[in-house]
Amino acid sequence: MRRRYRDDQRDVRFEVLDGRLVRTVVLPGGRGYVHRCTREVFEAVAHATEERAAEGVTLDPLATALDAPATQVNVALEFLKERGSVVTRGRRNYPASAVLFEDAMTEFCYLRDLPY
Repeated sequence: MRRRYRDDQRDVRFEVLDGRLVRTVVLPGGRGYVHRCTREVFEAVAHATEERAAEGVTLDPLATALDAPATQVNVALEFLKERGSVVTRGRRNYPASAVLFEDAMTEFCYLRDLPY
């Protein structure tokens, strides 16, 4: 059975490497995983979430609609949530502003341009 860890039990870090958004998660005990999201999928997630602002989005239907790997869509959504660009109510994700795509790209480019 797969064990679920609370957010405060995981160390989550985002960075942009070779034009891809990278999410690194370290679990208690030192184990962890790394998932990546291409910029193309990241932009598609931001656009689609903005376009569906009224009804919100969830992971699996969004991945299907975009014909994108669910892992990449999840990385994008988790980054947008962490940066406050997307808010979650229940299981659905909604834009935090009327200009989600611009907010998302600002956060992506800021992270990409960090000196470390």
